[in-house]
Amino acid sequence: MAAVAEILQDGDFYPADPIAAFAWPLLLQAGALAELASGKLALTTRGRAALTEPPHDALRLLWQRWLNRAVLDEFSRIEEIKGQRAAAVLSAAGPRRKTVGEALAACAPGQWTQVDDLFAAMRKSGLNFTIARSDRALWKLYLQDPQYGSLGYDGFHDWPLLQGRYTLAVLFEYAATLGLIDIEYVPPVGAREDYCDNWGGDDLDQLSRYDGLLALRLNPLGAYATGRASAYIPASAPVDTDCRSVRVLPNFDIVALDGLRPADALLLDAFADKTSDRVWTLSAASLLRALDAKRTVKELRCHLAQASLQPLPQTVTTLLDDTERRLGKVRDTGPVHLIECADEALATLLAGDRRLRALCARLGERQLAVPAEKLPAFRKALLAQGYPLACTPPDGSAQAQGKGSARI
Repeated sequence: MAAVAEILQDGDFYPADPIAAFAWPLLLQAGALAELASGKLALTTRGRAALTEPPHDALRLLWQRWLNRAVLDEFSRIEEIKGQRAAAVLSAAGPRRKTVGEALAACAPGQWTQVDDLFAAMRKSGLNFTIARSDRALWKLYLQDPQYGSLGYDGFHDWPLLQGRYTLAVLFEYAATLGLIDIEYVPPVGAREDYCDNWGGDDLDQLSRYDGLLALRLNPLGAYATGRASAYIPASAPVDTDCRSVRVLPNFDIVALDGLRPADALLLDAFADKTSDRVWTLSAASLLRALDAKRTVKELRCHLAQASLQPLPQTVTTLLDDTERRLGKVRDTGPVHLIECADEALATLLAGDRRLRALCARLGERQLAVPAEKLPAFRKALLAQGYPLACTPPDGSAQAQGKGSARI
């Protein structure tokens, strides 16, 4: 959590209490973007691919996967409610989590909703759930003391106290961390008093770290992630002249005069080689590496134009233009099957056949290249010519194929 907190844009919601820093590692694991390897989190193949995909698609994936396969029960983060670890006390977290997801999707995009109004709307529309498995299990949950502070007493387990706190945990710790909702929040101490009449409540400054969430608004990204919108078009980031703290030099050095925000540093890391604490160096090799990783020169050019204190030097723009021209000169058109003929005469015959020549290309003396999607048609046309297609044995050894046969 300490490592994640250091790179969060503008820090966590509360300086002294991790919310986003706690959620991010769990979200990445739930989304199969990262996994534990030798005691550390490492990117998976899917995680590395996500770095080159539109961020809003990755965020939508994380939200959907969290709703379906979260790493933990969010209610465990309400630490002041004791007795949760006793056997057969809490209900299954999956249905609870999906209910909160449905409640968020029911919010009108762009409109602020007070959390107490959200609680009332959930109950009215039947988006309800229980925290304890049964009335008997409810007695095992308590504040401060298992006997006097039990939540089983009438009036001591109202909806906002249990279901409401769970809803706040899911929305604040995961939906807000992913940026799906805009939120209004204050320090949690004294923000809600719905627990104070419970035995032991007077000794608590807050029931949960989420008590300070007052209102929320489903934003365009949230509407896309919850299915309320079919597409998401990122808004152009406003140019902040106060953030123009990068100097791009004619020798291809990029100097961050006052340091960089984590996101900006990661972007430069993708396109340039870091040569000191505040200096990155552009080169043809570093730009080609970025292009090979499916980044675009336009992305870097726009960033430097906004962040640079002066117009880009001619040497840098020439390097960017030259690199951009190289993109697309060589393209991967997909896998092909290499067909080997028994002799050159057969290869010439097949490559010139009226039906086969549109399905293959001649390679060398005895080889034909067939695109993977055209192989069924090629096989059928080849068979019509009297040549069944055989596969090379796994060990590569020759087999009697019959004179004039073709093989992979």
